[in-house]
Amino acid sequence: MDKTREKMKRMLEEKEVSAILALRRNHGHPTPFLFTKAEELKDWVADEANRYPLTKLLIKIARKHQSDVIGIIVRGCEERSLVELLKNFQLRQGKVKAIGIACSQELANRCRCDQPFPSQVEEGQVAKPATDFSDLEEIEKLTEEDRFQYWMSQFGKCIKCYGCRNICPACFCPTCTLEDANLIKPGGMPPEIPIFHLHKAYHMADRCIDCGLCEEACPMGIPVRRLYRRVKKSVKDLFGYIPGEKEDEKGPLEFLGDGSYELPGAGK
Repeated sequence: MDKTREKMKRMLEEKEVSAILALRRNHGHPTPFLFTKAEELKDWVADEANRYPLTKLLIKIARKHQSDVIGIIVRGCEERSLVELLKNFQLRQGKVKAIGIACSQELANRCRCDQPFPSQVEEGQVAKPATDFSDLEEIEKLTEEDRFQYWMSQFGKCIKCYGCRNICPACFCPTCTLEDANLIKPGGMPPEIPIFHLHKAYHMADRCIDCGLCEEACPMGIPVRRLYRRVKKSVKDLFGYIPGEKEDEKGPLEFLGDGSYELPGAGK
């Protein structure tokens, strides 16, 4: 990754950015770090085995340093996250510089990613899309009753740690409806099922960039990504909308009856 490191060094030295958010090797483990000096980049790593929600961390940094331009290393899913954050006014236009690196084919396959690369790649072999929905197909082969029981069983494992929400780069609301007593009954475990998880799935329908961090973070091994992938697929099939694809395109759930995203056959 020498080419990328050199670009990061140039961006810092020429003051194109005030800092760059990326991963740094720290005591043998990669952790998020805000590089502000070119000499610090000797410790930069492009690690695939350990993933962090860098764009979510970027929100906090950008809010604290609103006049600064911040660089950030992005893969395909992280660039999609940036698009969603910019269109939802969580980041300011012109205040973020993305530095793209490609995912390996191994990582693309492991993540079942259908776009494992950003729009501009500094270096690295661009992986082929891994359009694998076998995880969904396995569940959808079940009868409606069996699918319901499957999900109720999975949701019943939930310990309400909010890990899936806290790590999600598309969860940025200042007040969370999952903690609204008028919508979700407070206290107790597991949380109200299925409403707790379905409520979050609804909010993710036109935001989810399919990074899979939610499922990686779940301590109970609930396959929540399968649920979000299914909802995302429905939004694509119904509205032709893909989260994180176009910065100037609103999500269909943001429209209130203007007809732009009318359901097929709704007027018949």
